Amino acid sequence: QVQLVESGGGLVQAGGSLRLSCAPSERRFTYYTMGWFRQAPGQERELVAAINYNSDNTYYTISVRGRFTISRDNAENTVYLQMNSLKPEDTAVYYCAAVSIPYNDYVTNKPFEYDYWGQGTQVTVSS
Repeated sequence: QVQLVESGGGLVQAGGSLRLSCAPSERRFTYYTMGWFRQAPGQERELVAAINYNSDNTYYTISVRGRFTISRDNAENTVYLQMNSLKPEDTAVYYCAAVSIPYNDYVTNKPFEYDYWGQGTQVTVSS
């Protein structure tokens, strides 16, 4: 069974940093666009950041631009989300997801276009 395993969540004070990691269980995910979504209680799931297979194309939602950085290490088959200057409104469950179209330069913010999802990792930012 394919798995996307997230790690790195936790509790941090406002202004602090966390780095999330996503490790797919199969190497074919190095060919796929990967994204980080988040969902807070009572809110819709939103794309935070996405990166295409060779890191040439990235997307960030406006609220995290300049604070978060998405990256990937295809040799290690891992995708990262570096989160700096965290705010209480960043509190959510963060999910790693993948679009299973290989070698696609396109990055999408639409959840229904992502075919694989991790279980999520909780990020809590205290004020």
